[in-house]
Amino acid sequence: MKTELDSLAGVYLDGSITPQQMERLNTLLLADGEARREFAELMNVDSALAALAADWAPEEVTGKPVKATRWISASPRWIAAAAACVSFLLGAWFWQEAHRAYAVVGRAAGVVELVDGASVRGESHDIRAGSVSLITARGARLVIEAPAEFRFESAQRLHMKRGRLAADVPPGAKGFTVITPTGDAVDLGTRFGVDVASSGAAEVHVFQGEVITKAAGARANQSLHGGDAVSFDQGASTARELRSSAFIQPDEMPGLTAGLAAGQRAQSEAALSALRKDPALIALLDFEAPEELPGVYRTVQGRWPGSHAPEFVNVGDHLKLDVGGGRDWPQLTLAAWVRIDRLGAAAYQSLLHTDGWSKNNPGQVHWIINRNSTMRLALIGDTLAPGSTELQGYPDSRSPVLPEQGRWVHLAAVYDATRASVRFYLNGQFDKETRLETAYPARLGPAQIGNWNQQDRKLSGRVDELLLLGRAMSDAEIQALHAAGNPYR
Repeated sequence: MKTELDSLAGVYLDGSITPQQMERLNTLLLADGEARREFAELMNVDSALAALAADWAPEEVTGKPVKATRWISASPRWIAAAAACVSFLLGAWFWQEAHRAYAVVGRAAGVVELVDGASVRGESHDIRAGSVSLITARGARLVIEAPAEFRFESAQRLHMKRGRLAADVPPGAKGFTVITPTGDAVDLGTRFGVDVASSGAAEVHVFQGEVITKAAGARANQSLHGGDAVSFDQGASTARELRSSAFIQPDEMPGLTAGLAAGQRAQSEAALSALRKDPALIALLDFEAPEELPGVYRTVQGRWPGSHAPEFVNVGDHLKLDVGGGRDWPQLTLAAWVRIDRLGAAAYQSLLHTDGWSKNNPGQVHWIINRNSTMRLALIGDTLAPGSTELQGYPDSRSPVLPEQGRWVHLAAVYDATRASVRFYLNGQFDKETRLETAYPARLGPAQIGNWNQQDRKLSGRVDELLLLGRAMSDAEIQALHAAGNPYR
């Protein structure tokens, strides 16, 4: 029936429907509530695409005339009457939709402006901290991350002035549209994200399915599929890399709200307070100081509502620091909470690189995420123990450290020149130890997070609570550090 309904709906929308086809369409709609719902969805997608192209003159792009769709006034009376019948069949359904709230708050994680279960209609919302999940009247699941300003025009149209939105749109909500200052996106049943920065171009990222986009002022729209992403800038759409971890997904929200309710933020702050008293502390960057560290990056929300973290988006984004110089460190623990994008086989990502990589300065530290998403800790001059199975000649973790999409993860590496070993940890759990034949004391000093002045060291994502400690933390300490700072429950 679906194929027949689609065919009848197509000729209905383009104005070529015959009396026999209209009679059959009415029969289908009268007999089957699911058919009425499916027809309404098709009408909704058509309406959304028409709105997207309202200021677009296709004949100027293709050179061909376009058939008019406002056909009822020029059609025989029987068509108008039949159309009225279709409208009557759908009228009650549309009336119910129009009088429902546009969306309902599912969970509010650290958002004080909205509460769980609240109805959302056409009012404007400005959330300063946290994240909120919403369920639209048509069943689309949304997550909006602060700082954000937004309002619903209807259950199917959302205006985003700034902020981040992740959408999981079922078939019943096809045509869901996000309108931004620099371009719009119409969903065709998919999962996608929209990032509207406070200044600059908005971005659309498609995780699965298809989305139709159009930059403000552009003549043509564009079809994006899973893995595609574009930015809207000056009336044009520019392809960019997919930012797989930039958006909090609907399935992530229950863990975040449960973590807040369990008091995880207070436990994290207590753990940081204890670390600040550790005599071996080299640096603990929580990025909450009023002065920003030098570099090129965005300051965005960290793991906790209202907290801060640097985000690296473009080639050249980096953060500079200068700590631990002037002495050697026989033992060194590096740890951080990260939310990093998967960039594929062509990219290394720099977590921390000391400036330079010179054989004349053995012990310089490079902490990397590899092409295969494993973690590496390399010190210039170090050599692996005989019989090592490392593929690249440097200590690497056994497990990939990046999720397929989204979520915060805790990474740690413990270097011990006295034991000639490197130990890796993922989310508090020991992953692998690599033995060394030559192990120089670590040397720090001027360093960068992200980019390292080379495109193949680009970092894409957020970093929170970067720790450098001049001693080797134990397995139990690493596990406790993760447990205290874990934003999920």
